[in-house]
Amino acid sequence: MKTVVHKSNTRGFANHGWLKSHHTFSFASYQNPDRMNFGALRVLNDDVVQPKMGFGTHPHQNMEIISIPLKGALSHKDSMGNKRAIEVNEVQVMSAGTGLTHSEFNDSKTEEVNFLQLWIIPEKQSVKPNYEQRKFSSENKKNQLLTVVAPKDRLEGEALPISQQAYIYRSNIDNGKSIDLKVKSGQNGFYVFVVDGEVEVADTILNKRDAIGISESERIQIKAISNSELIIVEVPMN
Repeated sequence: MKTVVHKSNTRGFANHGWLKSHHTFSFASYQNPDRMNFGALRVLNDDVVQPKMGFGTHPHQNMEIISIPLKGALSHKDSMGNKRAIEVNEVQVMSAGTGLTHSEFNDSKTEEVNFLQLWIIPEKQSVKPNYEQRKFSSENKKNQLLTVVAPKDRLEGEALPISQQAYIYRSNIDNGKSIDLKVKSGQNGFYVFVVDGEVEVADTILNKRDAIGISESERIQIKAISNSELIIVEVPMN
């Protein structure tokens, strides 16, 4: 088993006034050669957007982009004609592929928006762009794994499709409870991000916004030390 621990206070940070962003991996002005990626997971940004502010229209290509709101709602608009708000308990995926443009905006006059944005390197370049989003039941992630993102050729349950052999799981684990994970492929690793709470993984204690990457292990166990919310990313390591 190989592990890498990323404590919350070691993340990069940018304060743009309208946007406060913590970067788990190198992004924009935060460049750390030791924090470039975890396998195919390239970006994990923890963003807080102020009321009536947002990201103007900008382009992407050849990246799988996943947005997960934790607080508030973010209005989305893109060049494929999609125009929707993304809310708590929803997940949005965009396969940028050959290219698209989009914008994200906090329409609230009073409330901040906090959301996670993940970028996963695709297994194939220049695929047809795709956009989907879905609301998931909180009950389905209580003391168990809820698959919210999966490979487009290996979808399970209500999971949203991406162009990579990667999975994203959500879980809310009660104090004292445990969950066990087994990799879908021997080439994969797990990246466990603690949204809130305190857990023990691979003999390591993790608190709010801490994370651990685990590779070269077929199984892992996560035990909650307090009521905890997790996002777990399973990605190819090569």
